[in-house]
Amino acid sequence: MTFRDILENIEFFKYPILVGVLLCLAASIIGVVLVLKRFSMIGDGLSHVSFGVIAVAMCLNLASDLALIIAIPIVIFFAYILLRVGQSAKMKGDAIIALLSSSSLAIAYLFLNETGTSIDIDSYLFGSILFATKKDFLMILPVCIIVVLFFIFFYNRIFSITFDETFAKATGINTKFYNMVISILTAIIIVLGMRIMGTLLISSLIIFPALTSMRIFKKFKVVVITSALISITSFLLAFFLFPNFPSGASVVIVNLTFFVSFALIGFVKKFVR
Repeated sequence: MTFRDILENIEFFKYPILVGVLLCLAASIIGVVLVLKRFSMIGDGLSHVSFGVIAVAMCLNLASDLALIIAIPIVIFFAYILLRVGQSAKMKGDAIIALLSSSSLAIAYLFLNETGTSIDIDSYLFGSILFATKKDFLMILPVCIIVVLFFIFFYNRIFSITFDETFAKATGINTKFYNMVISILTAIIIVLGMRIMGTLLISSLIIFPALTSMRIFKKFKVVVITSALISITSFLLAFFLFPNFPSGASVVIVNLTFFVSFALIGFVKKFVR
């Protein structure tokens, strides 16, 4: 498949493109908050939980769409646990993420091995944007709209809980509510994004754009906007320039290229000053 083939069959590829762009936009915006709150690997942990739930559900002969619906509330619960309990002095977020990741993968493998269920493991581990349909578009569109509106209307409060949650709580901001909203949005993005990026690569959509933007830009609002632009651009370049490669892997490689480029630019800027 070539770039020309994509243009000639744009009607077939319109939903994969739209779903990919919307997912990248939503994930990159939420990713800025998660990275600054030192929860960069939350995507990795939640994707493993989602994979475990979906694997168990499908081993019980449930339809893939039903398995997806079941996974969302469970992943939301664990997302909230990670963002709230993970701040405890007794057990930090990285420890809980490691615990969830290994446990979820073990449970998934145990069920798949014991039941002998035949499912396309590669599609869940590495994803495929070409499988995106109108149904996926209709699911990700409202989520993306909610993420954008959430940041527009509650920007100052999100800024406060991102950099100093204790101060935000002291000023009367309901930090539990905003952490809950962030948890819910993160969980939904992770579950829906697994079809495109896969379990092993979905966290890159959350981490890379934010880290890349921060190599050069320091203002929170600028980082959020540039992260979204970097994420969308990376997806489109990967989709059109590397159509024959696995979508998840190619998106990560392009994001990595942007990260290295921005890191070099940021390094040079320090010496120019």
